[in-house]
Amino acid sequence: MGMRVLNRTLLTRFTFTSTPKQNPSLTNLKFQSFSSNPLNPRFSIQISNLLQRYGFPSSIVHNFISKNQYLLNSDLHDLDKSLVILSSFKIDQSSLVSLICDCPGVLDFEFLKKWELGFSKLGLLGASPLMIKSVLEQSKRFQIDPDGVFRSVEALRGLGFKDGTVCRVLEGFPGVVLMNEKEIDKRIEFLVGFGIPRDGIDRVLCCFPGVLGFGVEDRLKPLLCEFKDFGFGKDVIRREIVKEPRVLGMEFGEFSWCLEWLRTLKCREPIKEKIFSNGEFRAGFEVKLRVDCLCKHGLIRREAFEVLWKEPRSIIYKVEDIERKIEFLTHEMKFNIRCLVEVPEYLGVNFEKQIVPRFTVIEHLRSKGGLGCEVGLKGLIKPSRLRFYNLYVKPYPDCETIFGRLSGDGKVRNQHPAGLWKLFKPPSYPESKDDVKNTKSFMESLAH
Repeated sequence: MGMRVLNRTLLTRFTFTSTPKQNPSLTNLKFQSFSSNPLNPRFSIQISNLLQRYGFPSSIVHNFISKNQYLLNSDLHDLDKSLVILSSFKIDQSSLVSLICDCPGVLDFEFLKKWELGFSKLGLLGASPLMIKSVLEQSKRFQIDPDGVFRSVEALRGLGFKDGTVCRVLEGFPGVVLMNEKEIDKRIEFLVGFGIPRDGIDRVLCCFPGVLGFGVEDRLKPLLCEFKDFGFGKDVIRREIVKEPRVLGMEFGEFSWCLEWLRTLKCREPIKEKIFSNGEFRAGFEVKLRVDCLCKHGLIRREAFEVLWKEPRSIIYKVEDIERKIEFLTHEMKFNIRCLVEVPEYLGVNFEKQIVPRFTVIEHLRSKGGLGCEVGLKGLIKPSRLRFYNLYVKPYPDCETIFGRLSGDGKVRNQHPAGLWKLFKPPSYPESKDDVKNTKSFMESLAH
C-alpha cells in the first residue's frame, strides 16, 4: 500500500514538472484544431485569402496556417492592420513572406505599432527594407524593444561610424543589438591596433559586418597569427583585409589547408600564373570561396578539393559563374551535383558557347526520339566540338541552327586562320604546249 502511494506521488510530481512552458507571447491564446471548432475552416479561408492578398503563394498558405493555429483565434482586423504596417516598410514580397514564415510572431499588431514609431526614432535615413526585416526578426525572437536597438545604434555612432555603416551592420549582423558597447568597442580596437585606418574599418564592417560577432582572443588573434606563420607580413595582411574583409571569416586552419593544397597544384603554367596573379594570399582565399560554393550545393570538402584539383580553371572563373553553371546543372539539366566529381571539366568550359548549345541539341533530339541511348554529362561535355558536331548535329539538319558555332552551310568551319592553308600547298607551274604534248604521248604509250 505504501509503495502504491509512493508511486502515485512520484507520477503526480513527474506529470506536474514535465508540463511544457507556454510562449509568453501566446499565453492568452487558446489553441484549437480545425476539427474541434466548426468555425475554424471558414475562418481559415478568410485568413488564407488575406495572406494571399499580401503575396503569400497559395501552395504554402494552408501549411503555414496549420503550423500556426493560434492565427485562428486572432482578430482578423488586427491581422490585416499588421500586414498593412509590414507592407509600409517597403519589404519586397519574397522577403516579406520569408520573414512571416520564419518568424510568425511579427504579425503581432502591438509589436508592429511600437516598431512603426521605433524606426523613426532610430533616425537612420538610409535604412533599407532588408535592414528593417533583419531588425524586426531579431527583436521579436529575443524580445528586444526599440529602445534596446536604439542604444546599440547610438553605441555604433559613438564609435564614429556613419549611418550608412550602421545600417549595413544591422542588415548583415542584427545580432549586434544583443551586444553592449564594451563588446563592440573591443572588436574595433583590435582592428585599429592592427593598423587598419578608420575608413578601412568602415569598409570592413560594410562588406563583412559579421566580424563583430567573432571573439578577439579565440578567433581573430589566432587567425592573424596563422597568416603570419605562412610568411605574410603585417602590411600584406592589412592590405588584403581592407581589400577583401571576408578574409576575417575564415575558420582557424582553413587558410593553411587551402594554401598548402595550392602550392602542390599541378596545372599548365598559364593557368597557374592567372591563379597567382593577385598574390599567394588572395589565391588561397579564392580557393576557399570556391570550396565553400561547391560544399553549399552538396559536395563534401574532400570532393570539392578533388574537383578543383582536376579542373583548376574553375579557380580563375568568378564564383557567380560557377554558381550559374551549378544551378543550370541541377535545375535545367537535372543532374546530381556529385556528377562534378566524375566530370569536373563541366566547370571549365564556356557556359554560353558550349554548355547551353550542346544541351539544347540533346534536348531537341530527345524530344523527337532521335537519341539511340541516353547521353550523360560525360558524353555531353568531354567530346571535342568537331566530334560532338559529327555525332549529334551533322546527321540532323534541324540541329544546324540550334548548334550554331560549328555549323554553316552544312560544313564544319576550318579552325585555321584564313590563308594559312596556302603555306602548306605545293607551288603550281603553268603548263606549256610541249608539256601537254609529252604527257599525251606518254599516256598513249602506256595504252599499248
